[in-house]
Amino acid sequence: MHPVLRLNANSERRLKGGHLWVYSNEVDTNASPLKNYEPGMQVVVEAANGKALGTAVMSPEQLICARLISRNPKQFLDASLMVHRLKVALSTRDLWYPHQCYRWVYGDSDGLPGVVIDRFGDVVVVQISSVAMEQRIDDLLDAINKVAKPRVIVLKNDGKLRETEGLEEYIRIVQGELEDDCAPLIENDTRFMAPVIHGQKTGWFYDHRDNRARLNTLVKDKRVLDVFSYVGGWGVQAANHGASEVHCVDASAQALDWVEQNAALNGVAEKMVCWEGDAFAALKQLRDNGEKFDVVVVDPPAFIPRRKDIKAGELAYKRINQLAMRLLNRDGIIMSASCSMHLGETRLPDMLRELGRELDRDVLIQYTGSQGADHPVVPAIPETRYLKAVSARVLPTR
Repeated sequence: MHPVLRLNANSERRLKGGHLWVYSNEVDTNASPLKNYEPGMQVVVEAANGKALGTAVMSPEQLICARLISRNPKQFLDASLMVHRLKVALSTRDLWYPHQCYRWVYGDSDGLPGVVIDRFGDVVVVQISSVAMEQRIDDLLDAINKVAKPRVIVLKNDGKLRETEGLEEYIRIVQGELEDDCAPLIENDTRFMAPVIHGQKTGWFYDHRDNRARLNTLVKDKRVLDVFSYVGGWGVQAANHGASEVHCVDASAQALDWVEQNAALNGVAEKMVCWEGDAFAALKQLRDNGEKFDVVVVDPPAFIPRRKDIKAGELAYKRINQLAMRLLNRDGIIMSASCSMHLGETRLPDMLRELGRELDRDVLIQYTGSQGADHPVVPAIPETRYLKAVSARVLPTR
């Protein structure tokens, strides 16, 4: 018999509308004191009238105190359900993307809250950010092996979300061996080695795949600048799709070493120029040097990690895009991106419009994008749609 989590009157409306989270202020704490629940515990969620709404896993000390597992009040998270949901997630990815390179599991969107799995062919990288999934890690690993039978499984369990849940951070290869701590992948006909042990997050950012594919059609014979390049996701692909010269800017010397290695994998090393340093300072230096580019990509880390950072973050986005726009030739293209969930959908286009007027340039937006199909969006949860990408042609004012 599983414990019950009783909600306040009318607090079931969001769940009935398709949401998957229960906030702590929606719980009837007289009937269901949160102190009575342990992290990771499974519960039956009930409306104030006692009607069962489904099952959930608990994080009683967090603002989001429960995450729905199933709308069937008799279906709980177990090894069998993990296998089923992994199979469903895998089948949709394989429809969209070749080479078995994609985000296999995207947390709540795939019915496995607190789990991210990236697949690099026969290498799988798992990130767990909830107590519930950490408690069931052996079942999860068994399910992964039953569904995909990977040669290598990496647990990349570091990051701020684990700290929030009170979980220790660790990185561990639990199955197989890696070559140079990297995993090979192919994206948009370009080869990479993703640094899955020492790199950021899982080692790679699949979310921009479709946006990079769009940019790849525009770079032939162009001079390209890739700002916040990391391992060259944008820049190496641009070089491989015909750019005449690509400059990559990143604060990490190690990341730029990976850029050079990935460029060499594709036979385009002679096209690459790497600049190590703070992006804002580097762009100012490039301008002082009289450099100009046909295409500039600006894909920074999240400048707005929390809602309270919106004002400062928007100023940072505007500053970096202004510096980028000043480096464009008279008829240039800017690809501006944001992974900040708290940046409004219209703000990036608005910033480019404002900058066009400030710099006396005409800005014509030709493409807006988001994350790829391997990061599916739950319509009722706007937080699952976080990525923005805007491509604009920047011309002399008419």
